[in-house]
Amino acid sequence: MLMTVFFGVVIALGWFFSYYYQNPSILYFFVLFSVGMNIVSYWFSDKIVIKLAGAKEAKREEYFDFYTSVENLAITAGLPMPKVYVVNDPAPNAFATGRDKNHAVICATTGLLQILEKNELEGVLAHELSHIGNRDMLVSTVAVVLVGFVSILADFFMRSMLFGGHRDNDDSKAGGVLMIVGIILSILAPIFATLIQLAISRKREFLADASGALLTRYPEGLANALRKISQYSQPMRKQSSAIAHLYLADPKGYKIGKRISGLFATHPPVEDRIKALTGK
Repeated sequence: MLMTVFFGVVIALGWFFSYYYQNPSILYFFVLFSVGMNIVSYWFSDKIVIKLAGAKEAKREEYFDFYTSVENLAITAGLPMPKVYVVNDPAPNAFATGRDKNHAVICATTGLLQILEKNELEGVLAHELSHIGNRDMLVSTVAVVLVGFVSILADFFMRSMLFGGHRDNDDSKAGGVLMIVGIILSILAPIFATLIQLAISRKREFLADASGALLTRYPEGLANALRKISQYSQPMRKQSSAIAHLYLADPKGYKIGKRISGLFATHPPVEDRIKALTGK
């Protein structure tokens, strides 16, 4: 439903621009371009995310416990062995990416590997493998691209207004109203699209928590890991807002007001996730 709304936002913007500039081909271009961006970004999503995260491949000999835990859980989940990567960062965190289960990547920070016990690490890795099994990478990639596309469209419209691009219209009053509507849409559309992206991210985090607990049969492992991660308040040294929603926990490492975070956070509150896992 959320993805349908996303495409609806893109189509609505395309229709408005095509109507304003009296050019129906603009609408077709918007739709085709958004689909094309999705396809390209999805196909190369793992390489893009790994580059943005600054990760390096984890060798079995160097990260034996990490590597073998992923291997064993992948067998249990009935998934192909994903590539394993590490980010040299003291902030405990992890993410999964890739275009499908046959081209998946699991990445953890060195800080995560240092502070977690084995059953806690397995809980985190089961969570990330659940993202792969639930095909969350597809949903996340489409969401990121559409948010960026909507923002580009809004910026394009605002710039065209600034440099005098407008619809020829003899009725100046109607043209003025249309311009105001367009400006409002250009301001609100990126905010609305971002809120949908964040809502998708939070829903998929809850689903991956539940699926990971079913995989390990030990929800306390992930719950304890989340407690430890939430106690580390420092942000990650290298982070990008484009991939923040992929991480197990918010890479910013700090909290804002609960009401605000409920709308604008990339992740649900840790307390809610632990309660869902343990009932406490």
